[in-house]
This record gives sequence, C-alpha cells and structure tokens, in this order.
Amino acid sequence: MGLLDRLSGLLGLKKKEVHVLCLGLDNSGKTTIINKLKPSNAQSQDIVPTIGFSIEKFKSSREGQAIIFVIDSSDRLRMVVAKEELDTLLNHPDIKHRRIPILFFANKMDLRDAVTSVKVSQLLCLENIKDKPWHICASDAIKGEGLQEGVDWLQDQIQAVKT
Repeated sequence: MGLLDRLSGLLGLKKKEVHVLCLGLDNSGKTTIINKLKPSNAQSQDIVPTIGFSIEKFKSSREGQAIIFVIDSSDRLRMVVAKEELDTLLNHPDIKHRRIPILFFANKMDLRDAVTSVKVSQLLCLENIKDKPWHICASDAIKGEGLQEGVDWLQDQIQAVKT
C-alpha cells in the first residue's frame, strides 16, 4: 500500500481523486517521490529522467488540491532558480488567491553537499508565505525517508478542510 493510499484510508476517504501538483526543477527527485507514494506493487524499479511531464492518479475522497514542491537540497547553485520558479508559481492567477497547502520536500538530504531543510527554507524565503499553509520536510526519495512526515502533514491539512 502506497503512502497516499494509507493517507486516504486513514481519513476514511475513497473513490475520488485528489489533485496534487508536483513541481520542482529538473533532477530534483519529483518522479522518484511520486513513485514512492504509489502502492509497492505499482512502483517502478528504474526511474529515468522525465522528458516533459507525467500525470499520475491516486484514489482518495474529496476533490482536494495541494502542491508538492521538490528541491534538490544538494544543488546550491540552483537554489536561486528554484526560488524564482516558486515565486512564479505563487503569483500565478490560479494559485495566488487560493489557500492551497504547499508541501516542500528538501530532497537528496543523503548527499554530502546537501544543506539542511532550515537552510532551504531560508534560501527560498518560505517565511514570507503567509496566505497558504506550508511545511518543509527533509527527504531522501530513493530510500523513502521523510516522505511519511509530508504525507502526515497533508493528512492534517485535508482533515482540516474536511471538518
């Protein structure tokens, strides 16, 4: 059972799709994270770089929406680019005026050059996001480390909308 299936099960939610937009720079680990969120029998063994985009569907209840933004925490040179892309996202008309939860994965924490999730938060100026709930998790997508914390946070956000 994948993490998103467990999330929907814990909430008593079934049958409807939850639309989660997963974004980040190339080579940040988006596809690997999405793969780890699938049930184990649906996971790919070999992940290759995604050309263009991919769409995955997971079953859950209400039509909730969230954003997962993946950052390569070991790529300090591209943090500025990641911040620019995040700013573009936050100012997009479809996102700007919505209270949509954003989960940040500071990925590749296992690599020697990785900066902490606190440092990633500072570099991306996440403290300036006042109108949307957000959370940052350190992660190692290949091992699946840190993903459960993010799913738990998403569960809390969905539960808050549900009640």
